[in-house]
Parts: sequence; structure tokens; C-alpha cells
Amino acid sequence: MQTSRLAPMLPALAVLGSVTSLAIGTSYAKQLFPLIGAQGTSALRVGFSALLLLLFWRPWRWKTRRPDAITILRYGLTLGLMNLLFYMALRTIPFGIAVAIEFTGPLTVAMLSSRRPIDFLWVGCAAVGLLLLLPIGGGPALDPAGVLYAMGAAACWGLYIVFGKRAGHLHAGHSVSLGLLAASLVVVPVGVAHAGAALLDPKILVAGLLVALVSSAIPMSLEMMALKRLPKETFGILISMEPAVAALWAMLLHEHLHGLQWLAIGCTVLASVGSTMTARRLKVPVTT
Repeated sequence: MQTSRLAPMLPALAVLGSVTSLAIGTSYAKQLFPLIGAQGTSALRVGFSALLLLLFWRPWRWKTRRPDAITILRYGLTLGLMNLLFYMALRTIPFGIAVAIEFTGPLTVAMLSSRRPIDFLWVGCAAVGLLLLLPIGGGPALDPAGVLYAMGAAACWGLYIVFGKRAGHLHAGHSVSLGLLAASLVVVPVGVAHAGAALLDPKILVAGLLVALVSSAIPMSLEMMALKRLPKETFGILISMEPAVAALWAMLLHEHLHGLQWLAIGCTVLASVGSTMTARRLKVPVTT
């Protein structure tokens, strides 16, 4: 009976687990920065994630047409650049703030798909949140380079969504595994050039494998499970909690935010939740 009562909650718990796992993995990854840099850490995360998913999904089982290969390549290259820029941002700005800035990417994509008056409210809310994070909004000063890296990651996240939708007719395991392989073409050479032989240290390799598991493999698996059982609107609302969860978890890294910064994160979360709740309900054919 207890199992049956918990069953409806499992998809929501899966999303919460995904967001929490990602926060834990990123927080742990940041501990590797002094040893191999953000570039080397990103290379290990993306490289090991690609290897794990290639072995799990074995995408060579599916035929990849030339147009699909080009789409996956764009999708993967954008994913790799997004990961690299986000880790570069984490070097100098708090985790929660980096996530909040990065969230403006998918928010922008969502807003551009609609022209209804209510959407301008969420645009304004997101803009207020961004202004509160920047020195021009009167908030605590942030490292300009870190903010620019986070904004670059936001732009890549938006493009990642656009390219990902174009690959939506493919099996998820097919597109994601090959996409991560393409992402590694961007990130791994940069990481090797920066960290060199330090990446071959057995302790570093084990740490990188853990980062890949906790930051990519586990969250992606939990999200795929949740997406099969939750309406897209509900999933979007739950995933919108990511900036707040990231900020809370980052407190363990002694990254304590100021009041205006918490307010900015709140505005970002509100914009994401509001955009999801008022999104135009379109009937989209589901492919498997």
C-alpha cells in the first residue's frame, strides 16, 4: 500500500533527484579546478559521459543518415561548448548565480516562441533577475569575465534546445550518445591542452568518472524516466527549481549569496515557472 501511495510521487522525486545530483556533481567537480582547471574538469566530465553512454546505448545499432549526422554534430558541438563555458564561469562566480544566468538561455527560446501579453511579464521578470545580478542593477559586484562566460553558456543552452528539437525524431539514446561524442571533440582537446599529463593521474581519472556519473549519467537517466511519466508543463516547473537548488547546495562550498542575489535567483525561477505554466498547449506528435 505504501508503495502504491508513493508511485505518483516517483516522477517528481526523480526530477528533484536529477537536479540535486547535478548540483552535487558540479560542486564536487569544482574541487578539481585547482588540480586540472575548469578546462580539464570539463574534459573529464564530457569525455567519460560520452564513453559511458556510447557503451550503454551502442548507437551504431541505428542507421544515421547524413542530414541527421549534421544535426547531431551541431547539437553536440553546442552541448560541449555550453559545458566548457559554464565550468569556466564557475571559476569566478558562485554556482547558484551561474545557473541563474545560464537559465536565461532556455527562457529566451521559450519566450521567442510566443507573442502573448502574459509572456512579456515573464520576460520582464527574467530581465529584473539578470539586472539584479549585474553591477548595473546595484547588486554586489561579480567578476565580469565569469558573467560573460555564463552568458555564453546561456546562449549555447538556447541553441542546444533548438538543435535538440531538430533531432527529436531520433531515439534519445541515439542522439544523446552521439551528441556527447561530438561534444567531446570540443572539450577534450581544450582540456588536454590545458591540463596535459595531469589528466592521466589515476586519482584524477577516478574523480572525473565520478563527476561524469553524478553530473551527467544519473541526472539524464532520472530526467528521461520523469519525462515519460510527467506532463511537459509539470516537468518544466520542477526543473525550474534548479537555480535555487544549486544556490542552496553551493552554501556547502561557503558560497553565501547576498539578499539581492537571492532575489535575482527567485525572479529567474518565477519567470521559468510562469513561462511553463502559461505556455501554449500544442499537440505535438510523440516519437519513440
